[in-house]
Amino acid sequence: MANQELNGKVALVTGAARGIGKAIAFKLAEMGAKVALNDLPGDTEISEVDKQIQNMGGTCIQILGDVTKVDEVKMLTKTITDKWGKIEILVNNAGIIRDNLILRMPEEDWDQVLAVNLRSAFLCSKYALRSMMASNWGRIINIASVAGIVGRMGRVNYASSKGGLIAFTRSLASEVGSRNITVNAIAPGWITTRLSENLSPEARDFVLSLTSLKRFGSPQEVAELAGFLASDRAGYITGQVIGIDGGIT
Repeated sequence: MANQELNGKVALVTGAARGIGKAIAFKLAEMGAKVALNDLPGDTEISEVDKQIQNMGGTCIQILGDVTKVDEVKMLTKTITDKWGKIEILVNNAGIIRDNLILRMPEEDWDQVLAVNLRSAFLCSKYALRSMMASNWGRIINIASVAGIVGRMGRVNYASSKGGLIAFTRSLASEVGSRNITVNAIAPGWITTRLSENLSPEARDFVLSLTSLKRFGSPQEVAELAGFLASDRAGYITGQVIGIDGGIT
């Protein structure tokens, strides 16, 4: 645990059980932050993340809860501040995909994707910001997507939620900048996660044909960017949407 530039900081990472959220949680812990790991109740993988962080000498706690529900968000933010006194870094990573063409898309799939991908960021930001404002220091990092910039066929719900998250990022940055709080979005392209692992060979070849680097990114590469944005080195960066997509077209 050589790099300790976040020593003493307290972070909350939603959707931390796997993929990008897991990698970011590891990175923040490696940089010295105390990390609250959030995912849905009943998730079994979050305990393994907790164990691995503690085994590498990091400090973390699990706080399971549905971040689309205001009472549960209030509970988890209170639990963190009761234990560690503050929340200074928030990573809004919780997200789901329910792909379909719009004429075949059930209304509940629209509602659920917007709730998990966008409403959760609103709620977590609202209730974490009070602590950040008291500390006069904060970092909010929203995990958006290249789909929120260019759109994707069959993903109107997902692209709309991520496009909304980008607008949320820019608007919130203007509200809280005077309190030394930065708000930025990361827009990944195709990253090696369970979703990409389930692609057919044809779909995989098509995705790679659109990507200048001709490979998928890794969760760790996204986590490196998140760690930078959480640090004082990124103190003059706010309201930005930073792509990490291998040059996707």
